[in-house]
Amino acid sequence: MRAAVCHAFGAPLQIEEISIRPPGPGEVGVRLHACAICHSDLSFLHGIWGGTLPAVYGHEAAGVVETIGPGVHHVSPGDTVAVTLVRSCGRCALCLRGQPALCEEWPGLPISKESPLADATGAAVHQGLRTGGFAEHALVDSSQVVGVPADIPPDRACLLACGVITGFGAIVNTARVEAGSSVGVIGTGGVGMNVVQGAVVAGATSIVAVDVVAEKLTAAPRFGATATVDARREDVPAAVDRLTRGKGLDYVFVTAGVTAAVEQGLDLLRRGGALVLIGMPPTGATASLDVERIADQGLRILGSKMGSTRPQLDIPYLVDLYRQGRLLLDELISERYPLAEINAAVAAAEQGEALRPVVLLDR
Repeated sequence: MRAAVCHAFGAPLQIEEISIRPPGPGEVGVRLHACAICHSDLSFLHGIWGGTLPAVYGHEAAGVVETIGPGVHHVSPGDTVAVTLVRSCGRCALCLRGQPALCEEWPGLPISKESPLADATGAAVHQGLRTGGFAEHALVDSSQVVGVPADIPPDRACLLACGVITGFGAIVNTARVEAGSSVGVIGTGGVGMNVVQGAVVAGATSIVAVDVVAEKLTAAPRFGATATVDARREDVPAAVDRLTRGKGLDYVFVTAGVTAAVEQGLDLLRRGGALVLIGMPPTGATASLDVERIADQGLRILGSKMGSTRPQLDIPYLVDLYRQGRLLLDELISERYPLAEINAAVAAAEQGEALRPVVLLDR
């Protein structure tokens, strides 16, 4: 199969023929049709979090099940599926608490111990983000695939695998935003726009989008933002103070993986408000926070891994919202690229203006 292989951090991806083994027990082989480019892919491509090379990255994918291993019952060959990076055992304490994205035991699964990918010489190629989605085929644990209706186009279905569940889930699962709340979103890229959409569905009455990219601020009202703040030109705390009549926001969601955004987010909260951290900064990054203020004002800081998602429950729910016209997916796609042009897609994502470039793997 063809795949976009990363041989050196920061270098262009190489389109190569690699092999993939058949599925073992509890595993699913998927013919991929689309994979969106997420900011986490960019971070791995630049080595911000380290990692093993050569590797195939990509994790926001969708396709059709080709083969299944023994013990797989919830999908069958021919099923259309979204493929997530949430690999979980389903048995550990965190899985049983409904937190599969925090599974303690996934590293012990056979597919986690040895990559299913190999180059022409038989040498292992690392399966990036437990998916290896920048390829024509993927082999994943059955916990990573969720059936979606066949009439949902793959370039829309793939968005459900990460960007949508991460942003939307931060609202409804992690923070459990109440109707009537005021919400701020720092960073309105692909994930941030889904925080905005989640806030609309949750019933937030004030949704303030903060960014430095004019195109994203222009798009934010279409997804439900009630106000926008250009952090390049405006004093963000002063703008939020004006918009909230001096009260501050009930919730601030930080999707940017920048520690300065975390520090700023705390300054936008009302007493008793919650700061929700979604964006992933480089390993070892630290922020300076006023601990006395956090305690005195009863502030909360919440981490949100993959929107605290439960893929098998949340993705079907999001499909229903899409069909009802209450969740925008088509509008998230900034451009579509064939696999041969994946470096152009990566460059578009790195420029910061695109919401979600999507790579079409069947072209």
